[in-house]
Amino acid sequence: MSSSSWTERVVLVRDGVRLSCRDWGRSGGSGPDTLLLHGLAGHCGEWDALARLLRDAGHRVVALDQRGHGSSERLPADVSRAAYVADVLAVVEELGLVRPLLIGQSLGGHTALLTAAARPDLPRALVLVEAGPGEPEPGLPEQIGGWLRAWPVPFPSREAAVAYLGDGKRAVGEGWADGLEERDGGLWPRFDPEVMERSLHENARRDFREEWAAVTCPGLVVLGEGGIIGRDQYADMARARPGLRGVSLPGAGHDVHLERPELLGGLILDFVRRQGL
Repeated sequence: MSSSSWTERVVLVRDGVRLSCRDWGRSGGSGPDTLLLHGLAGHCGEWDALARLLRDAGHRVVALDQRGHGSSERLPADVSRAAYVADVLAVVEELGLVRPLLIGQSLGGHTALLTAAARPDLPRALVLVEAGPGEPEPGLPEQIGGWLRAWPVPFPSREAAVAYLGDGKRAVGEGWADGLEERDGGLWPRFDPEVMERSLHENARRDFREEWAAVTCPGLVVLGEGGIIGRDQYADMARARPGLRGVSLPGAGHDVHLERPELLGGLILDFVRRQGL
């Protein structure tokens, strides 16, 4: 599948899992290679606005449908944090990304963080959007799984999906609705709730402060004022990484990349320029 803006690339990883990417290429210039990682139950199309902005600024941009999501393998056996990290490494190698800028939102940001910790030589820099090392949350998988199973699917129309998934925020609803597929007379998610639950099991058991402390590349954290990362958690992150840059966007929630893509893009480009990347 292709469009005038991006081309689908398929990568097969060690356990036979098929990964689908949107490769936006580069429009000219010498910006860093960039890999975009969406959050839980998301899809690579969430990044379209940001991907286009970064590509037009000279970045080579790739957005990944992570395992269990979108056009990638829907029912992978392994959804450990290590498997998600291994997927990033496989995509970087297969598509020839050179010391990429890793950008991730929510669980995608967590994957980017773990990749940077496991392979300090790999990323040029790390951008976490509403993401961090987290804290143990024993009931998190069941809570998220219950929310996903409560979706009134199939949605009878795109407008109904936008209204439900956006909860009053049109841009958020549009972004989530873009991840649905049409079949059997309605619109359905492109993920399995049970797979999403299993993907959170490690996050429910422990924090990842040790991995955060092992990250050595420059870092930018972008938070929504109404998001999931509180002041105390960010302060803890900053204490472990004194050179960390952090920005909180007033009026934004967890889906900063959908609500404020132009502002997020500007922050990233400014960060890249200041760091000389």
